[in-house]
Amino acid sequence: MLELITGATLAASAGLNAYVPLLGLGLLSRFTELVQLPAGWGWLENEWSLGILGLLLLIEVLVDKVPALDTVNDVLQSVVRPASGGMVFAAGAASDTVAVQDPAAFVSSGQIWPFVLGIGIALVPHILKAVARPVLNVMTAGAGAAVASVFEDLGAVALTILAVVVPVLALVLLVGIVVWLVRRLRRARRERTARPVRIEG
Repeated sequence: MLELITGATLAASAGLNAYVPLLGLGLLSRFTELVQLPAGWGWLENEWSLGILGLLLLIEVLVDKVPALDTVNDVLQSVVRPASGGMVFAAGAASDTVAVQDPAAFVSSGQIWPFVLGIGIALVPHILKAVARPVLNVMTAGAGAAVASVFEDLGAVALTILAVVVPVLALVLLVGIVVWLVRRLRRARRERTARPVRIEG
């Protein structure tokens, strides 16, 4: 049960930022005893892989804080984030406490469901984020993009760490993030609807 919670929260983290959970698993495996990657996933803790993931994360963090570019980025990430979610869910759901097993084993055994489920979970926060961000940008004249992005990045990092260390607490945080995203979207829509319409004549 805890393994499924770990997988679900890692996938949700990928829905906010595709590179945070992948980089997190790689760093935790390389520098701690909390995660033990199998041979099939040894590449994730390789210096080159960590460097590339770190660079992609840096680009994502910067672009996501610029109005208009953040919306374009969300469209481009519509494939990357769910794919990352499928990968990390399969890894987390297959883990035995600190040991993360090779997700490729699911494919070879015909069990593709962890990947599909991870994709579905990652899509939820990704869609909420992609829908809310343009509305927020319009309501705040672009000023809200950076603030929202910071909270999303912090949420992705917290989910990744807690998913490995305290999975149940990670699940509670995940529910809180989803509720926050939904409320933020509803409030932004209400404010947009309530804005007076200027008629020039």
